[in-house]
Amino acid sequence: MKKRILAAAMACALLAGCGQKRTEPQPALPAAEGQVIAYVPLDDRPDNVGRVVYLAESLGYVLEMPEADDYRTRLKGQPLNSNGTQYGDRADLFEWVLAQEENGCDRYVLFMDQLLSGGLVNSRSMAEHEDIVLSDGTALTEYEAMEQLLTTLAADPDNRVWLLDSVMRLAPTVGYDHWDLDGYNALRSYGMQSRPELESMEFGLERTIELYGKDPGGSDYLAEDFGLTGEEVAEYLSARCRKLELADRMLWQLEQFGSEYYPGLDSENFHVLIGIDDSSQEDSIQKNEIAYLRSLLRDGDALLSGVDDLAFKAVAKLYLEEIGWDGAAVSVKYFGGTEDQPACAYDYQPLENIVAEHFDFFDLQEAEPGSEAMQLLVLTQPADEEKMAEYYNALIRELNGARSGGLPTILIDAGNGRYGTAFHEALTEKAELGWLISYSGFLDMAIVTGTALSHGVARYAFLQQGEQTETTEKAFARTLADSILKDFCYKHIVRNDILSFVRGDLAGNADNFWQPDIDRDKVLLRLERGMDAAVEPVIENLERSNFISVLSGGEYAERGWGGVRTEGYYFPWDRAFEIEMEILLGDFTEPHEKVLGIYYK
Repeated sequence: MKKRILAAAMACALLAGCGQKRTEPQPALPAAEGQVIAYVPLDDRPDNVGRVVYLAESLGYVLEMPEADDYRTRLKGQPLNSNGTQYGDRADLFEWVLAQEENGCDRYVLFMDQLLSGGLVNSRSMAEHEDIVLSDGTALTEYEAMEQLLTTLAADPDNRVWLLDSVMRLAPTVGYDHWDLDGYNALRSYGMQSRPELESMEFGLERTIELYGKDPGGSDYLAEDFGLTGEEVAEYLSARCRKLELADRMLWQLEQFGSEYYPGLDSENFHVLIGIDDSSQEDSIQKNEIAYLRSLLRDGDALLSGVDDLAFKAVAKLYLEEIGWDGAAVSVKYFGGTEDQPACAYDYQPLENIVAEHFDFFDLQEAEPGSEAMQLLVLTQPADEEKMAEYYNALIRELNGARSGGLPTILIDAGNGRYGTAFHEALTEKAELGWLISYSGFLDMAIVTGTALSHGVARYAFLQQGEQTETTEKAFARTLADSILKDFCYKHIVRNDILSFVRGDLAGNADNFWQPDIDRDKVLLRLERGMDAAVEPVIENLERSNFISVLSGGEYAERGWGGVRTEGYYFPWDRAFEIEMEILLGDFTEPHEKVLGIYYK
């Protein structure tokens, strides 16, 4: 009876001509106006390029980047970059940044792993310091290049500079250089072993390096015990040493500004943000590196879990500082019962600790329900497998309650795949996805925390103090749609099919479509067909959603999403792990209305 009544009501509404007509999706136009940020990406993966562009444009910035070939990473056997290598062009990037400064730019977000090592992956394999040879033939050591770059940027007091770096993960990259999966696993096991604790920071750099190969008792770990050769371990430790030495010199350099070595220079407008790359809850080789680097941080610097979200955090924090952000009260609710544990094998501390660290970074205060400015909802891995539906249904009820009360909400899926597609299907059926101010769930759990909070806090702050335009609003919508569609549809549905197709039908390697060389056109066609089917119900939900468009001065208003279409799918690194796509949006509409609690177009 209820279904017949609902169907009749919907039919009457449609016959009466009620509801919004779907607006036709159109390609995005690049932002033409706004304060410019000169950005050197970590590499060419989507989280370091396209989504950073979306976030910057949603805050009224224009993101300027070098040519993609200058920061691209190529896996083993893939076509090389124009500089003849698998990694970024350090000289081109160095000269590009100096050119931006000469042209009057005063906002910078710079990945030091790219500028000094040619990208994140190469920084894990570059075992020796190598000179940077400029276009005029000048050869600079890495230290000399860093000094020239930082002193040049420090000479302009109007500059605002974020320097991003990483603590090297426990093992290099599979399919890059000469490392395969067996070598990765062996080195990760070697790096995961406990080391003696660094007792004093006075000689922290030298002592940390000395302890790299030691067990807690001070004896040497033997390479053969891990299935490694002495040469492989030496190469691995040399790469760690080089990265730590570069980070040490960068922080030392900033500390010297204003001293007798660099009179007249000030590092006040520089911020250093270091991310801990894939880690472990074990007492690993990273422990002393982290402790030593923390001892060198200045006020305003930070060292946090996660690397692929560093650009999000830097752009968001740059905006917050420019508007004079004084923080916000946020209520936090976990569902699943395991927030007191690491959310995946690549985290070194419990999920709630990672959330707390990011709260400190963004000047957020945890609030009691009812006194918050916004809300964070987190689905953890299930403490009880039999209660999975109970956990995510409770979260959805909380989300829908917040939606009814107009409470801005950030949603994190930290379930690490344990819920399969059930949680996402329930969200798509029962919630209004496009109303969220941010969502994340695609990458490792430390990264999804920083991603969701960066976008959510930035959106909340922009609604409070920013000047909305069609460009900023569509950039916000794109970043939300991108995060939801890739997680719901690719990671949890289509990727499994791609993995099976590449490994089974094509006898290929899902981590690198060039090793062996397979028919990549067939893989792309499989991706397109799979995504076209998988995105359909999620896009239908988005097109019936409203989003918060006004949230300041006691006022609250919403607009309706227009049409949404995805196209232009591809694999950025010719591997199955991630995809990129273009998101086309139609013009926004008046708020969508509801019939018996269900939104319609």
